[in-house]
Amino acid sequence: MGRYICAIDQGTTQTTVLILSESIDIVGKHSSEFDQIYPHPGWVEHNPEQIWSSVVKGLRAAIEDAGIRADEIAAIGITNQRETTVLWEKATGRPVHNAIVWQCRRTEPMCEELRAQGFESEFQDKTGLVLDPYFSCTKLSWLLDNVDGAAARARRGELAFGTIDSYLVWKLTGGRSHVTDPSNASRTGLYDIRTRRFDEDLLEKFAVPPSLLPRVEPSSAVVGHTAGVPGLPDEIPIAGIAGDQQAALFGQLCFEPGSAKCTYGTGAFLMLNTGEQLVRSQHGLLTTVAWQVGSEFSYAIEGSVFVAGAAVGWLRDGLGILSSAAQVEELARQVKDSGGVIFVPALAGLGAPHWKSDVRGVIRGITRSTTRAHLARACLDGIALQVADLIASMDSAAPRPIHELRVDGGAAANNLLMQIQADLLARPLVRPVALESTGIGAALLAGLAVGVWRDREDVKKNWSEDRRFVPNEETEELAALKKAWSEALTCL
Repeated sequence: MGRYICAIDQGTTQTTVLILSESIDIVGKHSSEFDQIYPHPGWVEHNPEQIWSSVVKGLRAAIEDAGIRADEIAAIGITNQRETTVLWEKATGRPVHNAIVWQCRRTEPMCEELRAQGFESEFQDKTGLVLDPYFSCTKLSWLLDNVDGAAARARRGELAFGTIDSYLVWKLTGGRSHVTDPSNASRTGLYDIRTRRFDEDLLEKFAVPPSLLPRVEPSSAVVGHTAGVPGLPDEIPIAGIAGDQQAALFGQLCFEPGSAKCTYGTGAFLMLNTGEQLVRSQHGLLTTVAWQVGSEFSYAIEGSVFVAGAAVGWLRDGLGILSSAAQVEELARQVKDSGGVIFVPALAGLGAPHWKSDVRGVIRGITRSTTRAHLARACLDGIALQVADLIASMDSAAPRPIHELRVDGGAAANNLLMQIQADLLARPLVRPVALESTGIGAALLAGLAVGVWRDREDVKKNWSEDRRFVPNEETEELAALKKAWSEALTCL
């Protein structure tokens, strides 16, 4: 058996394929972007076949970059943008429509109608989610209602539904495996996290025929084998599946209840492992499945910031005050603080704990002395303040206090942002050497399933810390920043 693990990290804007060694070193990597499709304001779609092409391209390029043979791969793990919804033909594997992306807001009227019916309480009790277009159930219902013949074909058993993980496993196995794992199933709005199965009443409410659904398998288990994939031999085990944030939690080795991580990417995603305890939050946080490994079923609570790194992208592309996203740290360091400027980066609404999809961003406190550097610093403050709101909500819901926060994602490379975050949270941040925790988590789940690593203690030997950000004592300036942020939120 080969001793390398391949991880497919299928994200919102790009697909990254990693090749990892037994020592959890990334020896090969390739990333490729694909089109973002905006048919109407607030609508977001992806072409699933373009996503599949990016996976095939990435597999070949990452294996070449690693300098290994494809038959040296012991297993494949998959992690994916969650909630994004695909409907395809079982006979051909062809999608019947573009995938509807998690960011898409087209089903807001459906959610409003369901709330008006008083359905939200039952929905939240079963799924741990809020009734929002974010999740898959209303997206799937929209596809069945709006794609010609889709509802009838679904009832005849001709179509298959899945989040991106299910679609990729189907493609990798030549249509032999239609599966998902509990972490992804728990994001569909069709899965009861208490009974750990798709719920008949939810399926009926959203008019989803059961024949559409994937089989739910553990997050770390062999669920199929490659068949007919360009550049790969047949019969490589597909052995790990987890939604991107759950995979990052696993990749950060947050195995114990009470451990937490935050991934800073396009958005920011905070997740706390609650173990076997299913914790309900009264503060706008989600209760979700972390993973299933063997018979161990772990839960988590989660908060999502819709816009984090995307705010830096807006400074670059929208305002033109940055030549690259990486420049934001250098520019923000030119000033000691934001000069009284507050930026609430609600460019796509506010996620947890506020859940205000209709609000938009605000910049307050601009004067004649405000410079590009002050805006850059206010942007970093705004990202960190959103996460601080999440932590405050999570502290009130968590069974025990969060003593440290592990961080990853592209924006976690920004040392100034991480120090601002540590100061606002008044607790240390720990950044690993490898920031690709999402892909690493998928690889670990797959490698554990096929015996590349004996157990999680074996995995821990190879994880290493890059830097620990220790909080400074709170100053008057920091207290003023928190107060100004609270005042800005009341204006939304």
